[in-house]
Amino acid sequence: MKKWIWISYDLGVKGDYEGLYAWLDNHDAKECGDSLAGLEYVYTSDLVEEIQKDLSQSISLARHDRVYMIWREDRKMKGKFLFGKRKAAPWSGYGSKEPQIDEEV
Repeated sequence: MKKWIWISYDLGVKGDYEGLYAWLDNHDAKECGDSLAGLEYVYTSDLVEEIQKDLSQSISLARHDRVYMIWREDRKMKGKFLFGKRKAAPWSGYGSKEPQIDEEV
């Protein structure tokens, strides 16, 4: 099966960008802005599990590295951290509402 996905990445200053960029290039990814790429990913049964395994074999990940995937499933947009987790947004506290850290989509 094929699915169009977006990959957002934050590997910090010392991250394995060469490994990630090689992986993205090998999958004919399209640049979609700073730290965001879109690509068509071919998988057999479990999209999230297969892409996590594929990425972890292709790039060296450090403790604070984050990779987030966005895709459409059953007419709904889905998102999941493949590696890492959500952190407080840099814009928290600038608005007129109480800041919130929301759970994963």
